[in-house]
Amino acid sequence: MTMIDKRDRASLFRIRLAEAMGWRKMTQSALARATGADRSTISQLLADGVRLPNAQLAADCAQALGISADWLLGLSDRPEPLADILAAELTMREAPRALFDEAIFGWHQEAAGYKIRHVPATLPDMLKTRAMVEWEYRPQLGRTAEQAFGAFEDQLDWMRGARSDYEIALPLHELEAFATGTGYYAGLPLAVRLGQIDRLETLAAQLYPSLRLYLFDARRVFSAPVTVFGPLLAVVYLGRHYIAFRDSARVATISAHFDWLVREASLGARDFTGHLKLLRAQIA
Repeated sequence: MTMIDKRDRASLFRIRLAEAMGWRKMTQSALARATGADRSTISQLLADGVRLPNAQLAADCAQALGISADWLLGLSDRPEPLADILAAELTMREAPRALFDEAIFGWHQEAAGYKIRHVPATLPDMLKTRAMVEWEYRPQLGRTAEQAFGAFEDQLDWMRGARSDYEIALPLHELEAFATGTGYYAGLPLAVRLGQIDRLETLAAQLYPSLRLYLFDARRVFSAPVTVFGPLLAVVYLGRHYIAFRDSARVATISAHFDWLVREASLGARDFTGHLKLLRAQIA
């Protein structure tokens, strides 16, 4: 950490205090009343010199102006109070049963031109057949399962034209459970499974290399459902809620997590369609 000379810190405090007063259109007299200080004290803080306020006055000025005391004193580059920064950079919102709401689509549009990385909760929604969506979502959504399918189609169409690379990492056991109709997919008719495998194979071949799918062994590596929208946003899916991170450090950390999944993948993007052919042959 670089130490700042007292004179430089006093100069920075003076500049930032005046800047914040300008933002709030607050006069010296108004700031004095808000902090309980003498007007002459505020005037001295704004005058050339090496005077710095005591901790109480610095905190009172920051509170009166709705800014961060750390920023006033040169300890932070962000003028917002910490609580406001956290509120902007970490949000939680409800998630629908089928992930097709406007927030999801808005996040995709915001990330147009950037690489999007995705670990889905089941199979990737935008790659599902109509029959698959009907089987999976109609018990919870009723007629709106049709709306869900339309939204997934819109997302796929957007991906085709957005010039955004899309990487998807799936655990091997998820695809195998789907193909064999076991676990979560118990009761899924064979015809639906075969149709879904055909669609996955077709889209993976058509859209490569813009769309790349990887298969990892969950006994070696693991991931919760997550989507990383370029350098802008990372969203973790909890089931009933999304947790969305916008601060660059956490987005970078979650991006690195996804890159780790890709490096450790048992099957790379070039191997995905071949694996689908094997699964299809086994169940057909």
